[in-house]
Amino acid sequence: MKLSSRSLFISLTIILSIALDQISKVWVRANIDLRSSTSPGEVKSIIGDYFLLMNVENKGAFLGMGSELNDTLRIILLWILPIFVLGFVLRYVFKDKSLNNWSLFAFSSIIGGGVANVFDRIVFGKVTDFWFIDLGGPLKTGVFNVADVFVTTGMIILVFITLFNKKKNTKTTTS
Repeated sequence: MKLSSRSLFISLTIILSIALDQISKVWVRANIDLRSSTSPGEVKSIIGDYFLLMNVENKGAFLGMGSELNDTLRIILLWILPIFVLGFVLRYVFKDKSLNNWSLFAFSSIIGGGVANVFDRIVFGKVTDFWFIDLGGPLKTGVFNVADVFVTTGMIILVFITLFNKKKNTKTTTS
């Protein structure tokens, strides 16, 4: 079976996002001491106090949400549900031939980042997070990883595409 250039683009984007995430996590686990409730771990400066590198194990989802759930609920909400959603989005991306390249990249990035974090939850029981940005005051992040960057980037691209298309459609209907 020959892959179309479109299918190849989708597949490579997903594979690349998973690979970059997993390689970065392997490196962090091997080179940065773990932060925990009993250990402050290592914190390395990338750019002053603004961009930091650390090793944090996250049993929950975004910003640790769901980490206090019982095991059954955590499996349902952080493993099973995401697998179904990612599978549905993957099917949609391959089936909907009207999606432009930016949409394909956005959805493929979300799928790859999602798969990478679900993989960690299934294999390790937690997700390794390691980057932290603090620009002062409310301008700071939680601790995050490469998969989170792919998911967030994909979501931002989809928002811009939606806003651009809405604006474009408004202009054509008012003309």
